[in-house]
Amino acid sequence: MINEQKKISLFSRNDIYIVVSFFGFVLGILLFTFFAPNYYKHNEPVKVDIKKGASLTEIIDTLYAKKIIPSKANMRIAAFLSGVDNKIKAGTYNIPNGISYFQLLDLLVYGSPELQILVTIPEGIWQSEVAQILQTKLNIDSSVVIQLSKSRTFLNSLGIDSDNLEGYLLPETYYFFANETVAGILRRMKEEQDKIFSVQVLHRMSELKMTKKEILTLASIIDGESNLVSEFKRISGVYHNRLKIGMLLQADPTVQYLIREKRSNKIYYKDLEIDSKFNTYKYAGLPPAPINNPGKDAIIAALYPEKHNYLYFVADGNGGHNFSKTISEHEQYVIQYRQWRKNKN
Repeated sequence: MINEQKKISLFSRNDIYIVVSFFGFVLGILLFTFFAPNYYKHNEPVKVDIKKGASLTEIIDTLYAKKIIPSKANMRIAAFLSGVDNKIKAGTYNIPNGISYFQLLDLLVYGSPELQILVTIPEGIWQSEVAQILQTKLNIDSSVVIQLSKSRTFLNSLGIDSDNLEGYLLPETYYFFANETVAGILRRMKEEQDKIFSVQVLHRMSELKMTKKEILTLASIIDGESNLVSEFKRISGVYHNRLKIGMLLQADPTVQYLIREKRSNKIYYKDLEIDSKFNTYKYAGLPPAPINNPGKDAIIAALYPEKHNYLYFVADGNGGHNFSKTISEHEQYVIQYRQWRKNKN
């Protein structure tokens, strides 16, 4: 009887040893996996920018791409175990070498990142205005923005075949870091525009027999003509129709571009005689380059114009335009607009 009790007691003790050993082994793996340092091969620290509103998946993808973490799955598990997957703060972080998953999460949740600054670049604005906005919001010298925008070396690095960066920056709302370089800011805005030119869009350009530069130039005129996105494709149709028959575009924004240093929007008849390839009242076809930085809607409108027979349009006094197929009809709308202006004054 006593021998049987000893056997039972001994068996139970072995069982406990096995269970304890198993959990100890598992705990050891967990400790090693999530608390052990992860080393990268770059010069430390590695700077990581986490955008406002970025998902955990996007953040993990960034960390993995920069080789800061060796496993996406382990990072996700660590975030789940910590309960901080929705608490990571946007900002710029300097990640030291040899940091564990949990230490990294602590840094991203409780650390002090460089804050991001909200900057809105309106559609259809001149490069000089972009420079002023960046100076106001980010305390960047506007003259440096203009200088870099005309730098042949910088333009070549971006693959831009133009004398100026104007027209190649996408107006949008951005989050920039206070210590970002001018080159980095302009490059990012250019890369955001590049995303519009997908394979499908490139195919469409081929159908139109137009280059990227020509599309952006037309888009800049469209954006300069109206504040109503709903009109963009119709206005685009007017200019496409004129281009097909070799008719002067006679686009006011191109003249405004020429006199922008003197006055903003008021055009005199003498301005229409300015001898410049940008003056579409004197020279047929598109100007040699974009006249502002067009938004995505204007670019899409330039690519996909509304099909119609309109050749003219004039402001209607209510924020929109009246469109005409004949010069006589157009002249009637011009009279109405002039009467509206007279009554307004």
